[in-house]
Amino acid sequence: MSATFLTAEWNNLIMANYITDPAILKKYVPDKTELDVYNGNVYVSLIGFMFQKTKILGVKIPFHVNFEEVNLRFYVRYNDNGQWKRGAVFIKEIVPKPAISIIANTLYHEKYSTMRMKHFFKQTADTINLGYHWKHKGKWNKLEATTATEPLPMQPGSEEEFIAEHYWGYSQYNTATTFEYNVQHPAWKVYPVKQYIIDCDFKTLYGDEFAFLQNTVPNSVFMAQGSAIAILKKRRL
Repeated sequence: MSATFLTAEWNNLIMANYITDPAILKKYVPDKTELDVYNGNVYVSLIGFMFQKTKILGVKIPFHVNFEEVNLRFYVRYNDNGQWKRGAVFIKEIVPKPAISIIANTLYHEKYSTMRMKHFFKQTADTINLGYHWKHKGKWNKLEATTATEPLPMQPGSEEEFIAEHYWGYSQYNTATTFEYNVQHPAWKVYPVKQYIIDCDFKTLYGDEFAFLQNTVPNSVFMAQGSAIAILKKRRL
């Protein structure tokens, strides 16, 4: 089994999920993988969450233990000798800590960017209010949600399960080289979202092909409770 590269907790994940034209994602699909679909549809997700208790190779990096992340990702699958592995590919991952960006981009060929970020989490007897903000070119972008306070088990075969239950990451080094890494965590419970706010400059942040998301209503928005996670060391396919 591969050695563990990173351990942490991913908590309070807001997931906004958009049905997308597969042609938009074609150039981003790593070699040897193919787009994964749910009910015949391809999705991209804007996700904000807390990275907490982070250790790299078992070591805490000072000032890089607890921080926000916002990413835009889509879903692929890889046939590994007859076994289908379902994974995620990242368009961009935003964090406020430069060391995380440097390590992930250098070792895992990911697409991390460092930006100013902040978050909030407020809970009452009836609701949870939370949000993630990140600043790019003078604009504060927002991903916020109001949820119920009781998490529910994820339903088998649901859209929530499709979005959340991808346990592999795939990164495109070049047109002929793909790296794979395993992401380990238990199945998450989910919170129904009552209201949400998405104020994101998709074009400036992610490129012209994702500008359509600016005026698109997500097919679903939910919050996943999260858990402890482990990312194993990568391998070349």
